[in-house]
Amino acid sequence: MIAVILALLIVPLAAAIACAVLPAKLAPAITAVSGVACFALVLALIPAAGHRDLNYLSYLRVDALSEIFLLATGFLYGAVTVYSVGYTKHHDLDQDQYHRDRYARRFYAGLNLFGWAMLAAPIMGSLALLWIAVEITTIVSALLVAIEDTDGAAEAAWKYVLIASAGLGLALLATVFAYFAGSQVLGEHYNLAISPLIATAAHLPHTPVRLAFMLAVLGYGTKVGLFPVHTWLPDAHSEAPTPVSALLSGALLATSFYAILRFYQVASGNLGSGFPRDTLLAFGVASLLLAALYVFGQRDIKRLLAYSSVEHMGILAIGVSFGAPVALAGVLLHVLAHAAAKGNAFMGAGVFTVKFGSKQISALRGGLDVLPWSGPLFLIAVFALSAMPPSGIFRSEFQIVYGGLDSRNYAAAAVLVVLITVVFFGLTASATRMLFTPAPAQRALARGEPSAWMVVPVVAGVAVLLILGLHPPGELTGLIARAVTQLGATR
Repeated sequence: MIAVILALLIVPLAAAIACAVLPAKLAPAITAVSGVACFALVLALIPAAGHRDLNYLSYLRVDALSEIFLLATGFLYGAVTVYSVGYTKHHDLDQDQYHRDRYARRFYAGLNLFGWAMLAAPIMGSLALLWIAVEITTIVSALLVAIEDTDGAAEAAWKYVLIASAGLGLALLATVFAYFAGSQVLGEHYNLAISPLIATAAHLPHTPVRLAFMLAVLGYGTKVGLFPVHTWLPDAHSEAPTPVSALLSGALLATSFYAILRFYQVASGNLGSGFPRDTLLAFGVASLLLAALYVFGQRDIKRLLAYSSVEHMGILAIGVSFGAPVALAGVLLHVLAHAAAKGNAFMGAGVFTVKFGSKQISALRGGLDVLPWSGPLFLIAVFALSAMPPSGIFRSEFQIVYGGLDSRNYAAAAVLVVLITVVFFGLTASATRMLFTPAPAQRALARGEPSAWMVVPVVAGVAVLLILGLHPPGELTGLIARAVTQLGATR
């Protein structure tokens, strides 16, 4: 399996270099091959990760928990690279060939570097290397947010860099406290490896562990989009190119949440379950409440989906706070289902913006008539994000709510259901206006899709959502069960 792990680290990096130096016309094909190949490599790791931890040289580590997040990123990276082939064909058609080739090189090189950094993060075997990988995702994604070279994009990227850098500064301080705690038991030469830190968690000093967890939630929570450190997220998601927005929302937020879970494992083993779960519950409820308030009245379709991402990150935090095995299984399933559903929603929104020439919801009318494939697929994505059966998100949220009731967190489970319902009304109201309201006669558009490349990955996402909702494969179920055990589920 070491060859597979090394290939996951080499393939997207090599693709990024190739896109930067080879002719621009080759970049779409190179990127699509890299994305699909990486997803295949991630799938190849499932049997081994479902039965044992894969450790190499104390620097690379893949277990069941990290494999879940690799699956989410790998699938979305593969889908987005295929989608981008059609997306870039419609980018700035009024520019000359030189500027279009220059944009393509920068875009595809950055997209592959972004995918590489997000795939590398769950593979890192130490908290220090994990922090470095997450920091690289910040640098690369900020450049991609600003790539459109508009005033709005520059402002969003600058805001993102300022807030995320402050957050990762706190995450670095959390890593320092974790090192101090580990060195008290493992010696001064302890290198922040994750495995021994978790194994000796019960013997670590309590105060630095408590500080490390709080700082990790605040620091990495900035990248997750948890309230109140979420403020960069709506602007960045709105201004970034659509493929980047899909990766930001479906993969980057989850990757940062993975980092929090590693600190959660240590904190739970050291402090007991009460403090870390109460902390995540507070942040989760606040984030979900914010999303429920802000999904109404949004004018930009991508900002609307960005607030939906805040909602789903809140759901993950609340699910972990319940602690019951079924709730944790729901959280991990939710990571996968959200990646597919949110990727589909952003890719569908990208088709709308290309077809109608606007991100404003008021300008998007008659979607079902104008877009025979993307219109219905976008509706399915919205229903999936709203936890309508039989999607994977319905299954995962049902498990989370059931876990809340099973762990006697009745009030939190009730709040979760109410706020999810509120967000459902906000999302569906906007989708209804976009899809079912007839377009004015003077703005009627020809019926048809901008590109088949922009439809195929969305169809694949729908298939994934149905598989996760109706009958997850046995190997995936076993992988999730092992990851739940690693998270230390209790009743």
